[in-house]
Amino acid sequence: MGKALEGVRVLDMTHVQSGPSSTQLLAWLGADVIKLETPGRGDITRGQLRDLPGVDSLYFTMLNSNKRSITLNMKSAEGKEVFEKLVSGVDILVENFGPGVVDRFGYPWDKLSALNPRLIYASIKGFGPGRYADFKAYEVIAQAMGGAMSTTGFEDGPPTATGAQIGDSGTGIHLVAAILAALYQRTSTGRGQRVQVAMQDAVLNLCRVKLRDQQRLAHGPLGEYPNDQFGDEVPRSGNASGGGQPGWAVKCAPGGPNDFIYVIVQPPGWAPLARLIGKEELAEDPAWATPEVRLSKLDKMFALVEEWTEKHTKWEVMEKLNAHNIPCGPILSTKELIEDETLQELGSVVEVAHPERGSFKTVGCPLKLSDSPVEIERSPLLGEHNDEVLAELGYSEAELDKFRAAGVI
Repeated sequence: MGKALEGVRVLDMTHVQSGPSSTQLLAWLGADVIKLETPGRGDITRGQLRDLPGVDSLYFTMLNSNKRSITLNMKSAEGKEVFEKLVSGVDILVENFGPGVVDRFGYPWDKLSALNPRLIYASIKGFGPGRYADFKAYEVIAQAMGGAMSTTGFEDGPPTATGAQIGDSGTGIHLVAAILAALYQRTSTGRGQRVQVAMQDAVLNLCRVKLRDQQRLAHGPLGEYPNDQFGDEVPRSGNASGGGQPGWAVKCAPGGPNDFIYVIVQPPGWAPLARLIGKEELAEDPAWATPEVRLSKLDKMFALVEEWTEKHTKWEVMEKLNAHNIPCGPILSTKELIEDETLQELGSVVEVAHPERGSFKTVGCPLKLSDSPVEIERSPLLGEHNDEVLAELGYSEAELDKFRAAGVI
């Protein structure tokens, strides 16, 4: 079967994580993604956090699957000529440079649009127009300024970053949605358009429930939070679920750093849970039997649950709770995830061969389309597809040799 985005061509001018995570998803969905890199160096992550000398880092390989790589000196006249040919023939251009960088190359949106009226020009920036527009943004800065850090951690501790890359990859996923919307709109208008997502906005969108709770504070304390004191802003609430059903991470045997399981107590789950932990009398006790009365003593409730879970492994607890339809999830370490047989069978974790580093594991495509299966291919070597792509643009072998000699590619 064909791929969902077969026939769509993308010029990928992204680097580090937010942009490459976006274009990798497009590549997984079948787009022809041509990654444009600086001759001799390429994407800076090729050399960052290397575990093997002289080999593309896992940072790079895990963000650039299924792409083709070309190198191009954008400061040369010949490089600009090649760039303009590329822009004229692609559907989408994606970049995540600092504000104004592409304009300073000599290619503002109006010029790009003139070269290719059907072009979708997609950008990731740290912030939208306004006070923060020219500020530099990184993953944890986006978390800090998007509402995630102030609401993550425990009440008596500092603001805390989450290990999930919601600022970088989270923004990349938002950009994919915007690109696909613009691509669909083009089918009726025939015109491309400018698409932009700010990292701060993407994190804020993922923190919307905290803005919900900020407004609920006007009417009193937040009962589902474990906090004793409430001020005029949403507090850090540890491992509380923050939703309509209370949850907490409780300890399991043998007591290692990730020997925990997250348990959610829904109203129908209280009676079977009480019986399971050996507190049958609490199933019908008026002081415990309803969600309303349990809300004021969630700490005591989860302490009772933990007395039981500490006697069992998280896997045993998972089996016992699921047998009674009680929502739960063991805290899985990165080692457990990368070795999980089920995730490998599902293609959520895949092993990829690489000509220089050998095989390595990476994440599979989380988007599952019944008619468009995804095969994860390795990331390209720097400039690996120079001859191939430039030949597609009509350049001869002699011209390619001249480009190489002049440092254009």
